Order: sequence, then C-alpha cells, then structure tokens
Amino acid sequence: MTAKPAFRDPNVLRWLGAYTTSVTGDVAYFMALSWATARVAGPAQVGVVLAVGAIPRAVLMLGGGVLADRFGPRRVLIGSDLVRCGVLLGAATATWAGGPQLWLLYALSVLFGVVDAVFMPAVGALPPRLTDHGQLARVQGMRVLAVRFSNAVGPLAGSFALVVAGATGAFAVVGVLFGVSLGLLSAVRMTPVVATPVATASVEGDVEPAPPRHSSVESIPPRRLSADLRDGIRYLRGHRRLRRLVWVIALGEMCFSGPLAAGLVLLADERKWDAAALGWILAAFSVGGAVSALAMAAVGRVPRAGTVLAVSLAATAGLVTVLGRATTPGTAVVLSGILGGVSGVAMVLGNALLQKEAEPRYLGRVTSVTTLGTLGLSPLLFPLTGLAAALWGTAAFFTGCGAVCLLAAATALSRPLRGASL
Repeated sequence: MTAKPAFRDPNVLRWLGAYTTSVTGDVAYFMALSWATARVAGPAQVGVVLAVGAIPRAVLMLGGGVLADRFGPRRVLIGSDLVRCGVLLGAATATWAGGPQLWLLYALSVLFGVVDAVFMPAVGALPPRLTDHGQLARVQGMRVLAVRFSNAVGPLAGSFALVVAGATGAFAVVGVLFGVSLGLLSAVRMTPVVATPVATASVEGDVEPAPPRHSSVESIPPRRLSADLRDGIRYLRGHRRLRRLVWVIALGEMCFSGPLAAGLVLLADERKWDAAALGWILAAFSVGGAVSALAMAAVGRVPRAGTVLAVSLAATAGLVTVLGRATTPGTAVVLSGILGGVSGVAMVLGNALLQKEAEPRYLGRVTSVTTLGTLGLSPLLFPLTGLAAALWGTAAFFTGCGAVCLLAAATALSRPLRGASL
C-alpha cells in the first residue's frame, strides 16, 4: 500500500509540530541563558557557560544513540522533553525566588547539555518509523523548514519573554514549549519494525547479511550499553555505503552548523559593512534554505539522489568560496540566498539517504555519529574560524569551507553512493 504524502499524514504532522515547538524552545533557551549570564557575570562568562553545556553534549552523544536504539526513539524523545520541561520550569522557579545566580546557570547548562546528547540521536531515528522510505525526502524537507521557522520565531519568543518578565519568564516560556512538544509526541504513533539481519562488510558487494537476531527494535537486550555501542560501530564500519554517507554528511554540514555564521560576522566586519547588511545576509541564507526545504517537501522521490547530492555539494563549495570574496553587501546577500538554497538540498538528501540506508535498530547510533560530527564538535571550530580569519583573512576561511564541501562532493560521487535513490 502506498503511503499518503507526508504533508497530509496526521501522524507526521503531529511529529512536525512537536519538533518545531521543541526547536523553538531550544533557540529561545540559548538566548535566555546567554542574556541571564551576561546580566549576572558579564559577557566574558557567556562563552564559558555555553561551553560547559557543549562538553557533555559531545561526550555523551554516542551513548544517546545507544539509548535511542535500545528503548526506542519516541520513548527517548518523550523522556527528554519531560526532563527539559521540568528543568526549565525548575530554573524559572529558582530565578523567581532568588534571582539568576551564576551557579544555577552553570548547572542548567550542564543538565541541558546532557539531555541534548540523548535527544539529538533520537530525533534522527524517529522519521523512518513514521512513514515509508519513499516519503523520507519530504519528511526531511519539512524538518529543515521547521528548523528555519524556529530559528526565526525562537529569538522573538525569547526576547519578548525577557522584556516582559526577565529570565524567569523566559525560562518559563521555554519550559511550556517543551511541555507542548511532549504532548504532541505522546500522540505520535510509530510503525512496528522487526529486526533484520545484521549487515557486515563484504568483499564484492556493499553489505552481506549475518545470522539474524530474533528481537524487536524496541526490546531491551540483557547486555551493557558499551556492548551496544561497539555493535553499532561495527555495523557502521561494515556498511560501505552508509559509512561514506556519514562522512559526506559530516563534511557537508560541518561548516554550516555555526562556523559559517561566525565567518559572515567576520566578513561584514572586515568589509566595514553595518549590522543591517549582516542581518540581510543571514536572513537571505535562511530564506534560501526554507525555499529549498519547501521544494524538497513537495517533490518527494528523487531517483538519482546520490548524484544530486554530489552536484549540490560541489555547487555549495563554489558558492561559499565566492561568498568570501564578495565586495558589496548586495552581492553577498544574493550569494548567501543561493547558498542557503543549494546547501539545503544537500542537507535534506543526505539525511534522507542516511535514514533509508541504516537499519532501524541501528539508526540512533548511526545518527549519533553524524550529529557528533556536525553539531557536537562545532564549538571547537569557532576558535579555528577566528584564528583563520586573523591570520589569512576571511576569504581564506571561506575557501577552506569550500574545500571541505568539495571533498564531501567527491565522496558522494564514489560508486557506493552515486547510484543511491529516494
């Protein structure tokens, strides 16, 4: 039976609403945390507080993938939203009673980072359990569109709450957003999946089956989490197409998980452009990404997805390199908009192919590896961004990003990937 289009599936739409609300809460949370820290301890402490939360997120990310596979992504997401809702409402109560304290903000950052490490892999593991593989490109397009929307709405919600009720109100609003996400997730239903044979390396083909294990995706095997983690790494190493796809996603999204925004700030400063010009450049990138995400949500099937992925990554490499050499704000705005659209296509296709290729009971662990490479380690790239710009200029940084994307494109053109379809 052919599945209904994802944008008409009530179950997928409930998940989309939960995801959008959750990401909006994320964006508003980081804004409120940064604002409260700056007010209490000054701007120098803002980076430290954010880094304290980034460390457990990166360290525990792989373990979060194990939990998503062991207990099921929906269950883990519900638990994560429940904890985040409680933590933020608790922080709102504490700041209402005694004002924002630096130790409280440190504790909040650490707790949120730990929960994020569990939440992120589960997010990637859930979509294949909601619809069939033919709808994954649409689902990923809808997901990226939700991210763009949340990045626009989150700061507005956070700033409004800060103006009206300070840190207490902002933390309370974020807690309520996570509560809404929790309610929507509770109404989401997953399709049952029976475990298939484990894939291991093959000399001639891509993968070969190993003896089947008679357990369901949701079952809890009586063994240690570290054994499940090693099992997931072995699975990934033995699946040639999937292994290269993880590499492509990590390289293709590495520069776009934060360092590019920092690079654009440095570019505007180097060119002596004002804040309004920078705002237009960043907005153009988001609008371009939203347009491409909307197009991918409408298209659905992509017969030569591997080849399209490679072409979009190669175009991204050229665009980001040229953007670093833009001499006028208008040129930068146009290039940024096109770059947002083209890189958005690569993001949608890469993640959709990953979810199609990975066996469902390993998807949490596979997602944790890609998320670690794109988001978990991105804070480490910010100092390198500033260092490269200081030593060789911002154009050199953008050229480096282009080289990374070009390497991803070359990998996507390899034989195991270029024939992949959605």
